[in-house]
Amino acid sequence: MTNYDEHEMYLRRVLSNSISSLNPSEDAKKRARKLSPSYFEDYKQKLLKDWEGKKLDDIENCEVVSTSYGDTLKITHEEKVSFKIDDNDFKNQINSNLKLLPKIGLKTEENLKNKGYTTIESLKNHDKYCDSANKFTSRIDDLSFGEIINLLDKNRYSKKCRDNVIRSISLTDKENFKFMDIETLGLSNVPIILIGVAELKKDKIISSQYFLREIYEEPAVIEAYLSHLDEDSVHVTFNGKSFDVPYIRNRCLSNRLEINFRLPHLDLMYFAKNLWGSQLPNCQLQTIEKELFGIEREGDVPGQYIPGYYNAYLNEKNIGPIVPIIEHNRQDIISLASFLERMYEDVN
Repeated sequence: MTNYDEHEMYLRRVLSNSISSLNPSEDAKKRARKLSPSYFEDYKQKLLKDWEGKKLDDIENCEVVSTSYGDTLKITHEEKVSFKIDDNDFKNQINSNLKLLPKIGLKTEENLKNKGYTTIESLKNHDKYCDSANKFTSRIDDLSFGEIINLLDKNRYSKKCRDNVIRSISLTDKENFKFMDIETLGLSNVPIILIGVAELKKDKIISSQYFLREIYEEPAVIEAYLSHLDEDSVHVTFNGKSFDVPYIRNRCLSNRLEINFRLPHLDLMYFAKNLWGSQLPNCQLQTIEKELFGIEREGDVPGQYIPGYYNAYLNEKNIGPIVPIIEHNRQDIISLASFLERMYEDVN
């Protein structure tokens, strides 16, 4: 076979993966069907049929829990997990980052290190930077994890040093991570229909999901989620800084819930783009699952169809359409734990 023939076969194989080609492959046709509204309408009708006559308490591991705002439905799952964050002596790493001091940039740091000032501690003997070095070292041991994240985030060179934020998670207990995701009836000022939070407990990861059985239960759903948070909690999300956390805050205001929501926040979307962007077709959560962790979801419902599925549940009094939504949310929060552990390994 000539090089020309090999090239021709390669082009045909690549083009067949596109639905717009003259002879699309069966895989391309299958992917196209799964992206079409008609596919998800048919899937919804199938779910309505399969779950006809079933009730919410037929969902595995569910129970009704009480809050000061009324009752809500809680779905709990747990599974074994090996989540390990080895000590990386991060506070000594901070000591080597001279750029954390005012008026020290990349070039100045390089010049100072060439002169033997390799740590912030050593700058206490420098004529110009001694005051800021003394001030920094006197308070570093007293900083909380949240304050250290803020310090790293607010530094003007944070984009160049973004890996340091992931390295810093060795400074907090893994039990403090709250892997969180929400599902809503739209993109703004409409109710949250599901909040999921996953937590690490010894050798297990436990997911707790709070489902909006009726629209009026939203305050109970939110308060049930808030019961998982304390002053040491760390939000871990995927695009949660832009969407999930502000959304919860706004819904708290709409429902007149008073909360203090100022917690450290690790939005893994930004770190994923920084660490893995060059090796992936995109940095969507499910793309990362598939390409880096070998997870390919079956029966999943994309976010744009979730409001329609939830409304079908309300209108038809049939739980079928919300079953894949609950599984979609659970997989999202479980994946975040895998992402964070892998990111920590990569940057160390």
